[in-house]
Parts: sequence; structure tokens; C-alpha cells
Amino acid sequence: MNFHDVRFPPSLSFGSVGGPQRRTDVVTLANGFEERNTPWAHSRRVFDAGLGMRSIDDVQALTAFFEARYGQMYGFRWKDWADFKSCGSSITVAFDDQVIGFGDGVQTDFQLIKTYASGGHSYFRPITKPVQGSVRVGVEQDELQEAVDYEIDTATGIVRFGNAPDRDMVVSAGYEFDVPVRFDTDRILVSVASFQAGQVPNVPVIEVRV
Repeated sequence: MNFHDVRFPPSLSFGSVGGPQRRTDVVTLANGFEERNTPWAHSRRVFDAGLGMRSIDDVQALTAFFEARYGQMYGFRWKDWADFKSCGSSITVAFDDQVIGFGDGVQTDFQLIKTYASGGHSYFRPITKPVQGSVRVGVEQDELQEAVDYEIDTATGIVRFGNAPDRDMVVSAGYEFDVPVRFDTDRILVSVASFQAGQVPNVPVIEVRV
């Protein structure tokens, strides 16, 4: 897989603009009604890394990171400052933040997910790039111990238990996470004079499926 397990400098991503993007096909019928469909089960995050640049030193750090990723060739981790925890950004991560499944006495692997709920409807987002050392896992009301009760694969977001949770037991988790992305361009255009005057380069970044 063309992915480097390295995070874009958080100090440079702070201040950038971005968020979820959906794809919806809309067909307007002759009677004025619409039919809407989407080929995407999951949204895709898009960002502009250039808006986090504040100095020529930042641009040089961005250029080094861009060159080491060979432009669009290799993906990397990105901290979405607006959405990087299993809980609210101002709250401490807890083992019961998100329900990630229910035991059946057989299943040992559970994918980290984050639930977005509103108006009786929910979207379940797979979390594939948890931050090392941030994951907390529990079964029912008991928090478990990593490396004793379970292992976490930070490359996939899979929680693997040594013993399968018993039937109907709630499996929960809390964590910080990154978004797997790549640069959505193979060039960066910077004018030093204009940048020092307050302009920034346009550096689009887009989420990738891993």
C-alpha cells in the first residue's frame, strides 16, 4: 500500500480549512420531484494545507514533507483539528465513548468506529488510523488493559481481543485518530514575496481509502 505512517506536522495543519465531502447524484423528474442516490457509503474529507502556513519556514517544512511523499504518490496521516477524538474536542477520552460492537462469544476482532447521530439517524464512520497510545477499550462497564486483554492495530483500527467477549456484552472504545490522506496535487507554487505579504499557497489534501 502506498502509505507512509507519518503525520503531517500538526502545527501546520492547525488553521487549515476542511471537512467532509459527499457525492450525491440528483435527477429532477418531469413532475418536479427529485430522485437522489449516492455511490459512496462513506464521506471523504478534504482539506487545504496551505491555509495553515504562517511563515517562509512553514513553507519550507511543507515542501520537505511534500517531496518526501513524492507529491500524490504516498498517503500520510492528517490531524483534523475539528474532529480528532471519539468524544468532544474539549473532553478527555474515555473507554466508553463509542460502542464498537457486541460480543457473541466467537468474534475477537472489532473495527473502531465513530457514530454521528442527529434527528434519529446515524452514520457509522470506520476509524482506521487511531493515534498510538490514545486507545482505551472496555467491555460492559469494565475498562480493559492493552497488551493484556487486547491489542490495537494502529494501521487498520482493528481491536483484537485475546478472548472473545461474551454474547450481548457491549464493546466500547475511546481514542484519538488521524485521517489517512494524500496531496491532491503534484505541484506547489509559492511566491516568497507575495507569501510574506500575507498570501498562502494552495495545497489541496484529500482522504484516501485504506
